[in-house]
Amino acid sequence: MANTGNGGAPLIEMRDVGKQFGSVIALQGITMKVNAGEVLALLGDNGAGKSTLIKTLSGVHTPTQGNILVEGKSVKFTNPRHALDAGIATVYQDLAMVPLMSITRNFFMGREPSSGFGPFKSIDIGFADRVAKEEMGKIGIDVRDPTQAVGTLSGGERQCVAIARAVYFGAKVLILDEPTSALGVKQASVVLRYIAKAKARGLGVIFITHNVHHAYPVADKFLLLNRGRSLGYFDKAEVSREQVLEMMAGGKELDELTAELEEFARADEGTGGLEAGAAAEAAMADELRQESERVHQHPD
Repeated sequence: MANTGNGGAPLIEMRDVGKQFGSVIALQGITMKVNAGEVLALLGDNGAGKSTLIKTLSGVHTPTQGNILVEGKSVKFTNPRHALDAGIATVYQDLAMVPLMSITRNFFMGREPSSGFGPFKSIDIGFADRVAKEEMGKIGIDVRDPTQAVGTLSGGERQCVAIARAVYFGAKVLILDEPTSALGVKQASVVLRYIAKAKARGLGVIFITHNVHHAYPVADKFLLLNRGRSLGYFDKAEVSREQVLEMMAGGKELDELTAELEEFARADEGTGGLEAGAAAEAAMADELRQESERVHQHPD
């Protein structure tokens, strides 16, 4: 495994962590760590347990077994504020932003800088505007007017506002919940570029996604989840993109899906009048078969 970026303890570590809700086991036996200057890609399909793991790391849920350590010290977060105070910042998919409010007001929401004293105290909007503009500039986004509504920014730029805000307020570990899932190629590249910048600045990043093509270029380690259990925890040197794809999507699942679509196509052909649907299903099955063959080949 890779060494810690700062020569010390990992920024955050999970040891045999599990979470149960009554009789339902949501997580079981999860072990991983994130060092300074490292990106961990947390991969899994819907229902794999990614959301539960995020909420356990960020203080929303308390684990029912195992330990969470921050910089080598065991912690027990009882609410998200405790996690934030420890430097663990989570940027959720919905961003928790107000589209009609300015970039500056969203950047400082709940932590507005003030000037003056007593009844004359007010928000130091000049300072806030300067900081918001400078922090966005550091990640390569030129904000001409920080008073413009955040809703006028692209999806990738809004993600970067949320990430820059977390870094400015002292985050050591960034947990990013599917930050590229609803973005086009260009907008996703903006977010991936900032993940690389955060890594270069010595932060630890946990990048939650189901898109291997987004995760593989920026990640140093991979944790794959399936139904709350770990399929493996790997250094990048230990696993290829194609192996990650196979474990993620599962060659077996692709084969089963292909077979089902072919069966549907045959059934539709037999009913008559559904030729277009049968043809579409057959074409999709053929595409999936080709994808399955490509995954099984494990090219270098």
